Amino acid sequence: MNVKSDRVIVVDDDPELRTLLRRFLSEHGFETRAVDGGTALDRELSRSPADAIVLDLMMSGEDGLAICRRLRAAGDQTPIIMLTARGDPIDRIVGLETGADDYLAKPFEPRELVARLSAVLRRTRGMRDVPTDDTVTIGPLEINFSTRMVTRDGASLKLSSREFALLAAMVRSRGRPLSRAQLIERALGRDAEVTDRAVDVQIARLRRALGDRADDAGLIKTVWGVGYVLVSDGA
Repeated sequence: MNVKSDRVIVVDDDPELRTLLRRFLSEHGFETRAVDGGTALDRELSRSPADAIVLDLMMSGEDGLAICRRLRAAGDQTPIIMLTARGDPIDRIVGLETGADDYLAKPFEPRELVARLSAVLRRTRGMRDVPTDDTVTIGPLEINFSTRMVTRDGASLKLSSREFALLAAMVRSRGRPLSRAQLIERALGRDAEVTDRAVDVQIARLRRALGDRADDAGLIKTVWGVGYVLVSDGA
């Protein structure tokens, strides 16, 4: 039986790195396209969607953060792995805040990028491979696990794949607090290299996406010394 290859677009203004990554990812079973910036990425996405995007942070013209922010604002939830040459935790935090699903600091082993892509795609498929019409209602939220759609009071919400994974983990444990370590393992996989600070950043993004206020009075509450819990009525 033929298995369709995952489609990946590499966005980097370094032609040598584009060629290297396109060749390496293709050799590891990905259907890979490589482009030099945001305009070319838009053109490729209009021709054919991608299953994941590898996006360089530091590029001339429109940089990776601006591209990521623009895609998310337009409702494009394609998983994004951000490449950063700085290796500064602040850059990684900012990348996650704009909606990236993972990050990788240069220089890196191409095999690590393959592992990160595979992990992100497994998470995405895991959110799709659930029984049809598997819908859960919690307070004003309705979460459909088959379509990965979330609504609040009937209005559709835009969540990244990582935000949806975190929400799904809390939905399945609703009413019971989850530590940051448990959220990482259940939502992102035990092999994910994610700091507690990165989890806090993603929870803050998820709260905003759900329409929660920033004062801890919404659906996601902080349990001090433990982690986070999803409640149905904000109590």
